[in-house]
Amino acid sequence: MEAPFKPKPLLNKSELKQIKRARTKVQGKKVVTDDVRKLKSLKVTPDLDPKDAPNYYKEPIWVEYYIPKESRFAYETKFLFIYLVDPIEREDGLDRYLKIYQDKNELFDLFKFIEDYPKNKDSVMKAYHDRLGMFETVHNSYLSYQNSGDANELKSAAYVTEALMKFEPTVASLKLFPDFLIYNLNWLIRTMNRSRVKFSLEDTTISLMIKRRNDHWEKNNLPEDEDFDLLAALFYEQAFPHRGAEELEPDDFLME
Repeated sequence: MEAPFKPKPLLNKSELKQIKRARTKVQGKKVVTDDVRKLKSLKVTPDLDPKDAPNYYKEPIWVEYYIPKESRFAYETKFLFIYLVDPIEREDGLDRYLKIYQDKNELFDLFKFIEDYPKNKDSVMKAYHDRLGMFETVHNSYLSYQNSGDANELKSAAYVTEALMKFEPTVASLKLFPDFLIYNLNWLIRTMNRSRVKFSLEDTTISLMIKRRNDHWEKNNLPEDEDFDLLAALFYEQAFPHRGAEELEPDDFLME
């Protein structure tokens, strides 16, 4: 007798084919990871206009390939540059509050929002009462940056924003400021980029940014970037090495 419920797999069938353990696939075509010419042809960094560079998140990718003639492995670090895609303006106007801060190029500070629009305080407090301490960290980090001008103060805000994204959406955000944490994260990345602050985000956050970038590319029919596709596939292989495995054995788990 089969169980009445089966958990949904992390990836659909096409994605499972794309990411295999010890393999890399791009657009359904296998890229041989010991293809020295292909891997060495990858640019360390893409050709970006310096003015546009802050609009990308930079992630180092460890590239390994085998050189048969020399009987050795070579290692290089390349960089995956992920274009930051902001929330799309909504036709229903539910993002009207977010747009106010966006037009002023300010971080959407939840405490500042409550102060500016006290009529929404009850809704916000009900949705975020158990996470106010985290929003307070973001608030204080943002204030420190405003007072000192030192973008290093924003690191804490960025890392806490990553954690807060795991709890979204809430009723308050859906009704008042959809996707505000995506906007905040992009704002923080751009600001730190302009000041050349070194920081590193979680793999799950980077995966989300890649998905948003790819959706944006597809929706706008932008030209394919083979280097980006390959580096993104290598990122998934390194960050989530067991995703796409046909099956897991008991030895893959730590058991008592």
